[in-house]
Amino acid sequence: MADTPDTRPVHDWASDYDIFDPDYVRDPAPVWDDLRNRCPIARTERWGGSWLPTRYEDLRTLAKMVPALSSRSPVLVPPPPELREVLVAEAKMFGSEIPPITSDPPEHKPYRRLILPFFSPHAVAERTPYTRELCNRLVDGFIGEGRADAAVDYAQQITPRVIAHVLGTDPARADEFVTWVRGLIEFGQTQPQKRIKYRGIIRDFFQEMVTERRARPRDDAISTLLEAEIEGEKLNDYGVVGVCSLLLVAGVDTTWSSISSSLLHFATHPEDQARLRAEPELLPTAVEELLRFHSPVTVGRKVTEPVSIGGVEMQPGDKVLLNFPGANRDPAAFDRPDEVVLDRKRNRHLASGLGIHRCAGSNLARMEMQVALQVWFDRIAAFEIADPDGVSWTGGQVRGPRSVPVRFTAAQRNG
Repeated sequence: MADTPDTRPVHDWASDYDIFDPDYVRDPAPVWDDLRNRCPIARTERWGGSWLPTRYEDLRTLAKMVPALSSRSPVLVPPPPELREVLVAEAKMFGSEIPPITSDPPEHKPYRRLILPFFSPHAVAERTPYTRELCNRLVDGFIGEGRADAAVDYAQQITPRVIAHVLGTDPARADEFVTWVRGLIEFGQTQPQKRIKYRGIIRDFFQEMVTERRARPRDDAISTLLEAEIEGEKLNDYGVVGVCSLLLVAGVDTTWSSISSSLLHFATHPEDQARLRAEPELLPTAVEELLRFHSPVTVGRKVTEPVSIGGVEMQPGDKVLLNFPGANRDPAAFDRPDEVVLDRKRNRHLASGLGIHRCAGSNLARMEMQVALQVWFDRIAAFEIADPDGVSWTGGQVRGPRSVPVRFTAAQRNG
């Protein structure tokens, strides 16, 4: 595949959709609404071909089709031949590239069990003071200016440092982690050579960490994984590097996108901003609603056996995009789906996925969102978008704001 994006205009979203289309990236909801009414499971031949379901119930059904829909290929754009050869060889030797997210049963379950303790309620509670102190420190850096980029200066700085704290790596390398993750899952989505480059950088980094921890163990996730066992055998270096790579990649972009989109919402909806200030007890419910409304992740699956759903026949080898963001805007599942309702009572959203691959780090993500918003609202008084043209989004399989320039009408200087 050429290392250039497909920029052809979309003429019919039902038969030629493009999740990288600039208008879709800015606001995909009108496309989902249109498709639900006339073609609830769309098809495209772009980027190797895929199916895009848009109805809540279809997504619930598809997410549970394991292993008929395999997780071994979660990325939409096919890898270049040189990377494909590596992945095929690794799959034969180790079963999965970055377990458990790319694992199917039976390999999936033991790897998932390995990482769940890092994200248990108790473990997340232990990370909360660090996260709160970090958020206050970040606000200290710009509060005196009366303006900031809520994405770049705040949201983007939180998640790489928190996951570094979990892994036991240096939080001061957060900017490097951001560059690597963006290179892999943002730019690397449509530029396969970047995917190869940053995949190698991340794996080399964790191989260095694994070698170091084998010589000098510490009280961190990497050392814990080196002592872990699956069916009585310790993980080899490849397995530990794969799990650590997953924790870094999954722990950075998705949650910072959710924090950024939440702050963008409040900056452009002063009535909701005022309400949350007046009713801070709504914060946990508001976080769930913002996750529903701005769900960042669309996951890829590969069909391994014939699947019939919604009037379409999917064949082995087909790619399916589990469009959880679209499901979360389905009017058949949510009242007033295209509005943010801060006190929404019934909210069975799919932002964290469903089934055996439901996001293992969802507890940590919710904590980061709640703390980030709480500290922001405690420290920053009324805020608004400083430059509407300066707001930018990235899209594809992870969608979120990359720049959210805001100004404060007043600042509270005591954290």
